Formats: sequence, C-alpha cells, structure tokens
Amino acid sequence: MAVGYGIWTYHHPQLDLLMPEAEREAYAGSQFEDYYSEHPNSSFAAQVWTNNAWIAAQEVAFGVTGVWVPFILFLNAQGVGIAGGIMAEQGAADVFWLNILPHGLMEITAIFIAGAAGLRIFWAWVAPGQQRRLTSLAYEGRRLITVAVGLVVVLLVSGIVEGFVTPSAMPPWLKIGIGALVLAAYWVYTLVLGGRAHRAGVTGDLGRYDAGSHELTA
Repeated sequence: MAVGYGIWTYHHPQLDLLMPEAEREAYAGSQFEDYYSEHPNSSFAAQVWTNNAWIAAQEVAFGVTGVWVPFILFLNAQGVGIAGGIMAEQGAADVFWLNILPHGLMEITAIFIAGAAGLRIFWAWVAPGQQRRLTSLAYEGRRLITVAVGLVVVLLVSGIVEGFVTPSAMPPWLKIGIGALVLAAYWVYTLVLGGRAHRAGVTGDLGRYDAGSHELTA
C-alpha cells in the first residue's frame, strides 16, 4: 500500500494540489532530514519510543474490533508512501531511504507484530472453536497483551537507533547495517528462545488458579 501511494504521488498530474512546489522543495531539501535532528538525540529517541509504543499498545488493545489495526496500518502506509513519492519526485529518494531504513526495519516489524496480535484477539471471538466466545476472547487477550509489554522494549531499541544512529554522520552502509543487525537480533531471539518456550508449552497465559478453570464443552 505504501509503494502504491508512493507511485501514485510520484506520477500525480496535479501534485501541486497535494503540496505546492515550493513546499515540496523545502520538504525534500531540508525538512524531511531535519526532523531527525532538530531535537536533542535523547529527547527525540524518547519521543518516538513513546509514540510507537502507544501505537503498538492500541493495536493490541483495540485489535479486538477488527477495524482498528487495518485503519492504523493504512494511515501509516499512506503517510510513508506519500512522503516517499514526494522525495522521489524531488530527486531525493536516497535521502528518504537513508533516513527510513536504519530504524524502520525494526520499527515496522514491531508494528506488524502488534497488529497481528490484535487481529488474533479479534479472531478469537469470530472463530472460538470449541469454546464460548467470551472464554476464547479472554484467553487470547490475557495471552497476547504481553506482546504489547514486550514490544515496549523492542521499540525502545528502535527509538534509540532513530534518535542516535539515523541523524548521525555515520556512513550510510553502517547506519543501515546497524538497523539490519537489530532486526536480525530480534528474530534470533524470537525464533531461538521463543521457539524453545513454545515447545515447552509456554503460552503467556495466566496460571490455572488466576485464569480460572476451563469449561467442558461438547
């Protein structure tokens, strides 16, 4: 969807209606890149961490509605796509990718995972299987709210990369390499330790005493 919006923006016959020429030049010339360095690194990192963690928490908590996750992802894809299209139209596509990729690799992955958790909670009451809908919903809700908590840490790392690596004077290959390394470390953690926990029967749910007894169903 983001790619589609980028292509649509780049080839728009009346792009001035979306953003006047002077504003596009200013946006591509300095504003886009200045966004990552106009505030102190630590303050900016804390700001993006808080914002992204809030988005992830919303996706998990309100995913039960079935519409909130697609809505959030649509808005983000639309914004990124239009920004990329304008940067490409102004001949600054390299600036766009250099400032998006270092932190974006992990950031967008975390947002997708939060969205998947929210939609899984939604699906728990749509297709509860051999359980009452409320029982199924309660189980998935208890189990997957931990995703939001875990992603707070993941997005903290992403925020640190965005606050300190993205606006730095490092070579482009090193910036993107750090972002790729963070993403690789996450997936190693997820597949190795997460796989081990899954095979051991860990579900993330509360214990039987706190969660309540299972209901017998026919």
